[in-house]
Amino acid sequence: MSASTPFAAIFDWDGVIVDSSAAHERSWEMLALEEGRSLPGDHFKRGFGRKNEYIIPHILNWAAEDDTAGIARLGARKEALYREIVAATSLEPLPGVRALLEGLKREGIPCVVGSSTHRENIDLSIRLLDLGGFFSGIVSSENVKRGKPAPDVFLQAAESAGCAPGRGVVFEDSLAGIEAGLAGGFKVIAVATTNTEAVLARTGATLVVHRLTAVTPATLQALIQA
Repeated sequence: MSASTPFAAIFDWDGVIVDSSAAHERSWEMLALEEGRSLPGDHFKRGFGRKNEYIIPHILNWAAEDDTAGIARLGARKEALYREIVAATSLEPLPGVRALLEGLKREGIPCVVGSSTHRENIDLSIRLLDLGGFFSGIVSSENVKRGKPAPDVFLQAAESAGCAPGRGVVFEDSLAGIEAGLAGGFKVIAVATTNTEAVLARTGATLVVHRLTAVTPATLQALIQA
């Protein structure tokens, strides 16, 4: 890598670093059971990549938009249930993740997390997967007011890495996240973990890959220079 062309890699977490969709879906189901509430049939797909502060009032209709205390209580309990599930089951990084992170580290390319999930969830996964040495910063749900598809989480992640948006490559799997990355002026690599490659091809993402095994540091360099 040329020292004259620095850039940063910004990673969404769920669906990019780890396949956590089953645990997240199960945690919503457990919360619904605890609360005696029903879940819309398409709630998980519609809410994927979005903050709980949007999901709970707008998709689940479990609280009014201005009921911040109620939304916070439900969201906190949902995430606690998620962590209980993850801690009790095996967790593995998605294919290609560790090799890519190792390659970026060797090349001195900063890697940061920009995710709609809660910080405690990310910290738990990092400990379980032994990925602590790869990320120079983490921007999570608690750090931004506006969630995806607003670009705030990625803009803050880029700032933490000392990187202008046009010099950042965002890794995303959700449609809301891809929209957020593009809105922020980033190059976006869409990973087909929660959506098909055909669906992702219609998003305007800079590059669509089946898994991160198809990505190397040179791939990112080529996108930045294009």
